[in-house]
Amino acid sequence: MDLLTHVLVAYLLTFLAVGPQPQYLAAGALAGGLPDADALFFPIARRFPILRHHGITHSLLGVSVVAGAGSLLAPMILPGSPVVYFLVMELGGVAHILQDGFTNFSVPPLLPFSERRLELDADRAINFVTLVVSAVAFYLLLGVERNHVAFAVYLGTVYVLIAFFAAYFAVRLAGRLAIGRHVRPGGAFDRVVPTGNPFAWVLLSERAEGGRVTTTWGRYVLGRGLVAGPLSVGGPVEPVPYTGPPASAAEALEWSYPLARKASRVIGDTYHFGEAYPDAGGEWTAVWYSLEFTAFGRSSGVRVRFPKDGAPAQVKSTFYRPRQHLI
Repeated sequence: MDLLTHVLVAYLLTFLAVGPQPQYLAAGALAGGLPDADALFFPIARRFPILRHHGITHSLLGVSVVAGAGSLLAPMILPGSPVVYFLVMELGGVAHILQDGFTNFSVPPLLPFSERRLELDADRAINFVTLVVSAVAFYLLLGVERNHVAFAVYLGTVYVLIAFFAAYFAVRLAGRLAIGRHVRPGGAFDRVVPTGNPFAWVLLSERAEGGRVTTTWGRYVLGRGLVAGPLSVGGPVEPVPYTGPPASAAEALEWSYPLARKASRVIGDTYHFGEAYPDAGGEWTAVWYSLEFTAFGRSSGVRVRFPKDGAPAQVKSTFYRPRQHLI
């Protein structure tokens, strides 16, 4: 989850726990964002891996230490109960852990006692739906409404936001539970990739053997089930010799795959897929795109064009809108 959403959800949970008490709302919201302060440890994280991003600050021990320190310091800044300060900051920190574990970015909640990770794959790590809602919410709460509207209007805004996030997380969780029967070891799919659409997921599996990588995919929509797939595409890791333009989509994909992997680490490091099609001039174009680095219907990828005259392929990293509408 993005930082704004972490802070806003912690604010809303604190409101539900203690009501509209500004000092506690501020403490809970702050605690909701603090685990991501581990980005400041980047210079020393290589020497002390426990300080890496999604490391000790994203554990129950880490958020409890922060909550304990906050319960001692916060009353010196804004009067309040140390016990309540501890509880709301603990609530904000735990909410942060659960939100990250809800996505496709795992966290180790039991560190340093266990490296076991929490990863539900029910949402994207950065989802622009929640990011935009959170940004607008802060603009309303801290800008438009603060000291300018009746208290009842503020309460109405808060309850609308609570209802939105409750519904959003419920839809995502319902979808993730529903697709569980399609994802299992040894089956057609063994991995789930959430899309920006809260009602849709990409199901896939990836196999690497004999110098080739093969990806099998399907698209699942909540309420409709598996609406596409399973379909497969693959190619060799190392470049293959070829002459002239490709004669089919299969050849375009076969020849372009190693070129795409060489042009962009994203293709090699993330789950990906490929499409090929002829254009009006008779040239073949193949596009390989990441299923994980996506935004606004477009995906980070590599486009490979094969000129009609057999000249060398033209390779370009690009953001691409897949024709098969996977994301």
